Amino acid sequence: MAGSLGFELDRSKHFDEIWRTSPGEGDNIVGVVGFGSLLSEKSARSTFDSVLNFRLGRVTNYRRIFSHVAPIFLERGIAKRETKEMASLSVEEGTEADSIVVSLFDMKAEEVPAFIAREEEYRFVAVQPKELDGTASEGLHVMCVASCDEDFISNYGKERFMERYGRYDIERVWADDLLPCPVYLRHCVLAAEKMGSACHDSFLDYTYLADRKTSIRNYLADRPEILTELPPDHLAERYGG
Repeated sequence: MAGSLGFELDRSKHFDEIWRTSPGEGDNIVGVVGFGSLLSEKSARSTFDSVLNFRLGRVTNYRRIFSHVAPIFLERGIAKRETKEMASLSVEEGTEADSIVVSLFDMKAEEVPAFIAREEEYRFVAVQPKELDGTASEGLHVMCVASCDEDFISNYGKERFMERYGRYDIERVWADDLLPCPVYLRHCVLAAEKMGSACHDSFLDYTYLADRKTSIRNYLADRPEILTELPPDHLAERYGG
């Protein structure tokens, strides 16, 4: 990948292609694009040890897509297997008309291995985001982009694939017949809403089901109960937006 779509990062090198030096402490830092649960600063700070300069920005030529199974939803018992409501969120290449409001922040470079381990099913792409005022953000940022089962197996091996997904009888992780995990979708919508109307509208209108046709706004118009169904008590804080 090149140009406006960015380029794929080498996970074995811990993204050192895009390391920067923080102006204050002089640490090596890496910019991160958040597009789902990481729209919430609270979620970001509960996930990363270091969250620096958290703010909203924009990434063009990409759109959000619910198109892969997340093992964590199965482990936590919030996936609905019978209706295939167990998809998590990624982004994929769109058109020049696609532009998503995202969160931007920096993490310390020492956190990159843990980040890769948490997000191992994705491709990692370096993109040049913009601030909300249209100016270019400082440095390239890593973004988790849609991948495929074959790439996962190439990176980690069939044994790791079966260890992570086979025990749940998941044969395909990236698929076009999935629906969003309701608890997670509600969490993302609430997080986007808390960040203001621009972020909220972007999430509703530039996030799609795996069919690549149905926007989340239209999906929720048909499934409004998703926004009123509360997560299990022990996950209320984690998935509360």
